[in-house]
Amino acid sequence: MTDCETVVVDGASLTPDDVAAVARRGATVEIAEDARAAVVASRERVEEIVESGQTAYGLNTGFGQLVDTRIEESEIERLQTNLLRSHASGAGRPLDEEEVRAMLLTRLNALVKGYSGVREVVVDHLATMLNERVHPVVRSRGSLGASGDLAPLAHLSLVLIGEGEATVDGERLAGADALATAGLTPLTLASKEGLALINGTQLTTGIAALLVVDAERVCEAADAAGALTTEVTMGTTANCNPAVQRVRPHAGQAAVAERIRALTADSEIVESHANCDRVQDAYSIRCLPQVHGAVRDAVDHLREAVEVELNSATDNPLVFDVRESLSDSRARPDSKSSGDAAGADGRATGTDESVVISGGNFHGEPLALRLDYFVSALTELAAISERRVDRMVNPNLQEEHLPPFLTPEPGLNSGFMIPQYTAASLINEMRATGRPSMDNTPVSGGQEDHVSMSATSAFAAKSALENARTVVAVELLTGAQASEFVDDSLAHGRGTSVAYRVVREASPPVVEDRSLDGDMEAVAGLIADGTLSKRLAAEL
Repeated sequence: MTDCETVVVDGASLTPDDVAAVARRGATVEIAEDARAAVVASRERVEEIVESGQTAYGLNTGFGQLVDTRIEESEIERLQTNLLRSHASGAGRPLDEEEVRAMLLTRLNALVKGYSGVREVVVDHLATMLNERVHPVVRSRGSLGASGDLAPLAHLSLVLIGEGEATVDGERLAGADALATAGLTPLTLASKEGLALINGTQLTTGIAALLVVDAERVCEAADAAGALTTEVTMGTTANCNPAVQRVRPHAGQAAVAERIRALTADSEIVESHANCDRVQDAYSIRCLPQVHGAVRDAVDHLREAVEVELNSATDNPLVFDVRESLSDSRARPDSKSSGDAAGADGRATGTDESVVISGGNFHGEPLALRLDYFVSALTELAAISERRVDRMVNPNLQEEHLPPFLTPEPGLNSGFMIPQYTAASLINEMRATGRPSMDNTPVSGGQEDHVSMSATSAFAAKSALENARTVVAVELLTGAQASEFVDDSLAHGRGTSVAYRVVREASPPVVEDRSLDGDMEAVAGLIADGTLSKRLAAEL
């Protein structure tokens, strides 16, 4: 939970908004004392199992298809180091700063749950790197989303042992030198720690957490843009009547209808044509609550999964107090002898007090499927927004008071003709985006024979989000321009007047043609940084 500019990491209460606070605003990270105790207890369990001499995956075996290769105790530290080195084989652009910070935070939060078996010094190093702004250079491509985001997390973790590279104050340094700027020395990894650091969904989860925050802002902006378009095209808000929503009670639809009513409250423009002879508005206006509402439901669905994933143990194997593993009678030990704590399942290893269980919590499918759905939802949000833009600029669809392409001198000027082209181009790109979670390429000699491609889904979703935000910015700009041709004696609604002013502070009316790319970027920025949402919240 966030308290001013401090996020307390406890393995249980991290939210997408906390991730944004740390990743984007540099909030300080603190580890809760209860979480520290859980980390210490988990490490003691690992050491107990190692000292018992049993073979346990991740502690003293090879990895992937080499799972049956036993590693001697004298080579365990080397095994963990080799794991980071070998898996740091990603490709593509380096992640940007906020993506790296999101990964660091989410990996830290997963480790402090106390099921990964790392030492306290490991989580302290991660927290200090965040607070001192030591940002590992992480290759963005290479993750299959199972066994988690291995390659990116390996690049991230190399810096902990003084290898790899990191940026500090914009300067790219060798790993050991970067640690030194924060007063840290490179770690020598103990048993289980290398695997615990790289086996998890933190690239996917970190990006998805930021996407949730961003998408909620885009949804709010789209509602404001749609409400403004409704006004300037002389549409009605009768479609937002609560009675309509009650007989089809989808949560998102009802929320958007209420939002449109609030945005257009006291609108003299809407009231001016309440008794006109138009029977119905076009779908892009009339069905706004249904479409925007369904998108909100999709974003909420992703938020739900992200909040669970942020506070989950996603590496493998996981280390439990033996009593935690006994809820399933099939895992109950038949005797008190060492090794029997795994019960009937030979893939779990344990002692009288502790048990290591191999599972699949690293598999990114719970996020991958929802991220792909999220892309579909954002595509629809952009598509209906672009259709409303067309209704404002298209001479064949416009209301009589609007000139072609919203320019006082059409023909000599093209006005808002081309921003609609750009919106159409961005939507085409979104529609062409594949659904990565539907793909699968077996790896590791067939041992890892089904993967989620969740990181690919996350990157596709990030691109779709950026496109959707730009399309909505185009609608806001177009709606503001159309407002210049509405009777200036008529007032906008309580919220649409705010949206108009926010746009006009970044972009003056277009009297004669000028390049609009900067205007589009500026309004998109006001959506992205939350300015529009904050200004609307203060008024509504």
